[in-house]
Amino acid sequence: INMAGGLPAPELFPIDAIKQACLRVLDKYGPDSLQYSLTTGVPILKQYIADRTSADGIEFSPDAIQITGGSQQGLDIVGRVFLEPGSVVLTEEPTYLGALQAFSFYQAQFVSVKTDENGIIPSDLEYKIKEFNPAFIYLVPNFQNPSGITMSAERRHAVVALAKKYDIPIVDDNPYGELRFYGNPVPSLKVMGGQHVIQLGTFSKIISPGLRIGWIAADKEFIRMCELMKQACDLHSNTFAQYVIYEFAKDGALEAHIEVIKKAYKIRRDLMIDTLAKELKNGTTWSEPEGGLFLWVKLPNGISASELLPKAISAGFAYVPGKHFYSQNPDDTTLRLNFCNATEKNIVEGVKRLAAVVKAAK
Repeated sequence: INMAGGLPAPELFPIDAIKQACLRVLDKYGPDSLQYSLTTGVPILKQYIADRTSADGIEFSPDAIQITGGSQQGLDIVGRVFLEPGSVVLTEEPTYLGALQAFSFYQAQFVSVKTDENGIIPSDLEYKIKEFNPAFIYLVPNFQNPSGITMSAERRHAVVALAKKYDIPIVDDNPYGELRFYGNPVPSLKVMGGQHVIQLGTFSKIISPGLRIGWIAADKEFIRMCELMKQACDLHSNTFAQYVIYEFAKDGALEAHIEVIKKAYKIRRDLMIDTLAKELKNGTTWSEPEGGLFLWVKLPNGISASELLPKAISAGFAYVPGKHFYSQNPDDTTLRLNFCNATEKNIVEGVKRLAAVVKAAK
């Protein structure tokens, strides 16, 4: 039972609707959908993304959007634009492993900023900005990977104020923001910060990761730099996939699909939390995210999650040790679980297997 990956649930992929969208694309757009396209992306998809983003409360232009090969390519492009050997990136503690990998390629130095259940701590952020003069601040503010934390509105205002005060860009990585199961949405960093915020988005978690389509939303000058980097890298993202996403998503179909996903994921999240509460009453703690894909677990008595992993695998259960998500000061008593890509039966059985090896390690 593998709860290690960041994969969405494949049984929820809208296969029939995608099949119909493919046929409509070939009928309506014909050769255009199979031809080279503009580096910044297919215009109708960019307009669709701009319209959806504008619904957050800020008027967005399609000229301020660069289509990417998933938001992972967005991270790479941001790294290409901003980083040179020795550049400092400020991150949450812990942070997304894929961002550490992407920025490490450009020989960035990472400085982690203290983080609690409300997100990054502004006083420590200001200290680190003054101390290290970073190239940018990298944040996953909504249902963070790996911790599941959502940054509070108060913290967001404080972080944006610091970014403006010191003229430091914020990279807002937002793959999970639309997967809110309950609670009130928190204002978008992009809406608050305007041109100081570069937002990365993706269709991977709300349609399918195999389509490999994401985007960067930023000011037009930055998007022009992204376009040059993208052109040198791969000319443009998959033309056909861009048209298929547009045809599938328009007229409210994407919103309806997101509701289906959220309903299913909430049931799985609740079941995992309930089962953890039943099986692990020994000082183990865990996050209770209001959305997203992940739970963050802290083991008791200094138990090492990485040393426990081979025993868990022998018992038929896999997770990701938390230490891999730290750029500094790794906490090896933590681990990440993906609750969305498992059946209800496997969630219960998987947590029981985890509980058994944790109890044996005490």
